[in-house]
Amino acid sequence: MALGATGCGGEGRGDGGGGPRAASAPDRVEPLTGTPAPQLPATVRSADGRRVTVRSAERIVPLSGSLSETVFTLGLGRGVVARDISTTFEQARDLPLVTRAHDVSAEGVLSLRPTVVLAEATTGPAEAVAQIRDAGVPVVVLPAARSLSDVGARIDAVAAALGVRPAGDRLRQRTEQRLDAVQKSVPAAARGSGEGKRPRVAFLYLRGSASVYLLGGRDSGAGSLLAAAGAVDAGAAAGLTRDFTPITSEALVKAAPDAILVMTKGLQSVGGVDGLLRIPGVAQTPAGLDRRVVSIDDGVLLSYGPRTDQVLRGLVDQLYGRGGDR
Repeated sequence: MALGATGCGGEGRGDGGGGPRAASAPDRVEPLTGTPAPQLPATVRSADGRRVTVRSAERIVPLSGSLSETVFTLGLGRGVVARDISTTFEQARDLPLVTRAHDVSAEGVLSLRPTVVLAEATTGPAEAVAQIRDAGVPVVVLPAARSLSDVGARIDAVAAALGVRPAGDRLRQRTEQRLDAVQKSVPAAARGSGEGKRPRVAFLYLRGSASVYLLGGRDSGAGSLLAAAGAVDAGAAAGLTRDFTPITSEALVKAAPDAILVMTKGLQSVGGVDGLLRIPGVAQTPAGLDRRVVSIDDGVLLSYGPRTDQVLRGLVDQLYGRGGDR
């Protein structure tokens, strides 16, 4: 299952519809100043074990939203000639789409004559990736980014593959500084080592049109964001070791979340907060009783890229409210 979301700041309790919210910022990335000149050729170790030499960054195809975001933020957006379905930010919105659902179209990629393709370790189908590589296109595969600790490494890897290491250094430093600043805004009580005053947050993956209702566990990908926001991952604390488990009343009672984290489109798919409360067990949780729902737009929630500070900011603002005791 491919999951992603776009960070969206909120105000007050962030209940996805009932509480006060700040106006959404435009869905854009913020490139570094200046356009870096790629120093190529560059030979890098791909996550699939191959050594790949990139000789040109004139026509780049990043096959995930996180990779597209990183390339654009490095200042190389003019060289991007295609996007995948999870790339939704404004600067890339009009590019040709080369994925169907989350599957890559090799024919679509090759028709655009790319000089380099950036893929995730989870990009597929494998046959399509192999077809692109067999056509002579350099394909650099990057490890999946699953936590805040992966953000800097992802930036470094993309910058190295495209021959812009100095720009990568600048972007990594900027991103780390912004993440640190958000973490320092978390209320002091929630930054403590104990769980007593830290809110318990359950991450729910919802797709009402497909009747998919899942509760995130230890490997959902949201754990490091919740920890950075001073929260406890309620699913993991309840002993859920898998990435996602079907929601049951019993699992939610055990998780006992004070707040629920959802993707915006997922929340919309079940009819907003009122629809969410009709899912068995949700209304009986402390979060349900208080209608305390944190909604982050689909696109970058789990992408762990240069905009992750915005995701974390949206989470912190909605959990604790702006202007509260920091």
